[in-house]
Amino acid sequence: MQLTLADKLWSGATTNLVKQAALVIGGSLLLAASAHVKVPFWPVPMTMQTFVVLMIGATLGRNLALATVAAYLVEGAAGLPFFAAGGGIAILAGPTAGYLIGFLVAAGLVGHLANRGMGRSVASAVPIFIAGDVAIFLCGVAWLSTLIGFEAAIVNGLVPFLLAEVVKIALACTLLPWAWKRA
Repeated sequence: MQLTLADKLWSGATTNLVKQAALVIGGSLLLAASAHVKVPFWPVPMTMQTFVVLMIGATLGRNLALATVAAYLVEGAAGLPFFAAGGGIAILAGPTAGYLIGFLVAAGLVGHLANRGMGRSVASAVPIFIAGDVAIFLCGVAWLSTLIGFEAAIVNGLVPFLLAEVVKIALACTLLPWAWKRA
């Protein structure tokens, strides 16, 4: 397992536990903030969350990325206004629930691939970010289809987001290798 970008950027006297706690808390707060950078759509709003989830996985690695997204989900379920629609356990049964679970899957997947050294160049960043995005939308559309039907889930929960996801992936594929070169 290789060093993550977070390890490379934050080395020094801070204890590992303090560093990990700070990264998890900071990451969950960043993910919460990204939920509120949104374009309202029905039944699922377009937010910057997918971009942040992918970057969390790529910079923190699997274990910390999973801890970060899990913390975010617990914080939102506990009632903090961390989700795009606010907070509370009921959101984990609503139209966005599959996407939220997909965030956890994607963070773990992208983090695992980053732990294996992927994402340090544009060529190796493209497949990990596409894989992460596919994981999010597979989970999201699968759950949404149980609520509104498969065809409606594709039309309302995938198609409107495709162009924005291409832009977010391009941004992530530019930023991550750039950060590695400067680390």
